[in-house]
Amino acid sequence: MTPRPQVAVGAIVRRADELLLIRRGRAPGAGRWSIPGGRIEPGERLSDAVERELLEETGLTATCGALVGHAERIDDAHHYVILDFAVSLTGDSTAIAGSDAADARWVALGDVAGLALVEGLAEFLFEHGVLPHTG
Repeated sequence: MTPRPQVAVGAIVRRADELLLIRRGRAPGAGRWSIPGGRIEPGERLSDAVERELLEETGLTATCGALVGHAERIDDAHHYVILDFAVSLTGDSTAIAGSDAADARWVALGDVAGLALVEGLAEFLFEHGVLPHTG
């Protein structure tokens, strides 16, 4: 049986023509690339969760901006409702993997879709105008 849904957040961070991605170190999606993010803690505001998760996974500080969109990920072991927000960096842009991230790096927008991304991320990024459509 699929567990009760959990609310999670994601941070969409752009620097010029690059997108910040992390390689997931744990399930779901271990070894695949994703945007930084994770579950909201009890009593935590959405914006605070976005900023905390970004700091924990990449060492970067930012201000949470507007909601970009939502995604839902459901499998036998997980059910996440993910709210993804645009964020603006407030400090240095040198990303260092931390928390449950195995790696963190800036990726050229044109190269993102060619990576081993978590399920549905490429489609979400195209649909919401984060990645440009080609061809």
